[in-house]
Amino acid sequence: MNAPLGGIWLWLPLLLTWLTPEVSSSWWYMRATGGSSRVMCDNVPGLVSRQRQLCHRHPDVMRAIGLGVAEWTAECQHQFRQHRWNCNTLDRDHSLFGRVLLRSSRESAFVYAVSSAGVVFAITRACSQGELKSCSCDPKKKGTAKDSKGNFDWGGCSDNIDYGIKFARAFVDAKERKGKDARALMNLHNNRAGRKAVKRFLKQECKCHGVSGSCTLRTCWLAMADFRRTGDYLWRKYNGAIQVVMNQDGTGFTVANKRFKKPTKNDLVYFENSPDYCIRDRDAGSPGTAGRVCNLTSRGMDSCEVMCCGRGYDTSRVTRMTKCECKFHWCCAVRCQDCLEALDVHTCKAPKSADWAAPT
Repeated sequence: MNAPLGGIWLWLPLLLTWLTPEVSSSWWYMRATGGSSRVMCDNVPGLVSRQRQLCHRHPDVMRAIGLGVAEWTAECQHQFRQHRWNCNTLDRDHSLFGRVLLRSSRESAFVYAVSSAGVVFAITRACSQGELKSCSCDPKKKGTAKDSKGNFDWGGCSDNIDYGIKFARAFVDAKERKGKDARALMNLHNNRAGRKAVKRFLKQECKCHGVSGSCTLRTCWLAMADFRRTGDYLWRKYNGAIQVVMNQDGTGFTVANKRFKKPTKNDLVYFENSPDYCIRDRDAGSPGTAGRVCNLTSRGMDSCEVMCCGRGYDTSRVTRMTKCECKFHWCCAVRCQDCLEALDVHTCKAPKSADWAAPT
């Protein structure tokens, strides 16, 4: 079930370049246009009218989203670091992750969820840091409240996650809402799961006031957890993602295998099985695993047997500088020597030429 790219991944690289000047030489373009949001928003391909309107009205929010791209892209790469498909971005591809997102696979489900979560996180953080004109700290967190430890006063700056979710839903989902096909419904479901994941880890932090920290008075606020918490949670959802098919009236999903539970709003859903990602395949969006480092002693996905798809591996001896002979010196420093360490690095062999699919 291949589908045109929707969501934010089609236009996000361009958004990143002209909203984040240090990323590329396109900084000259912003100078040439005087930083005009109208000129910039009108030149991003793939935006539907609602997205273009929001881009014009909120260029500061667009910049916050652009600055957050690297963060959730790195989170995706962290979660897939030991897998054949490792969420690598493709420099030559305008859709950031290439054709892998054309397939309605569980990898696509994760990417849409983590990107949607990343938009919420970036916008909410920018609100709290006073970088956006349209929002600030959560205005609802005022006055006195009560929890299991007693009464407290709302103070500080509570993260305005409701604004982040509202804007992310309006902007990211706008393109999918124009489509009525199965892939659009899949993307909308996974986008929502990503947004909900960020809010799941909103935590209450407090500061005590009183003699010797007696906590006779408390001031509390709500803060987002580190984005790694969201990434770890969505990774678990990826591993438990549920394969679905469209129901008969085309308005929702039903499980492909009746032995599995019906997906909740927190679950990730997908339609198609993933390719094995063993070889470079342009149609599947697979870069292959030739040259990838593998772990000779592992029995997991990063093992040489699994990572290299049974093709074998090459071993090379490399040296690296490490700290050694560390000693504690009173008071209070640890001093180490620089030592050269030799180690073996194992990399996957390339498949025989007859096994290669169309190169990317």
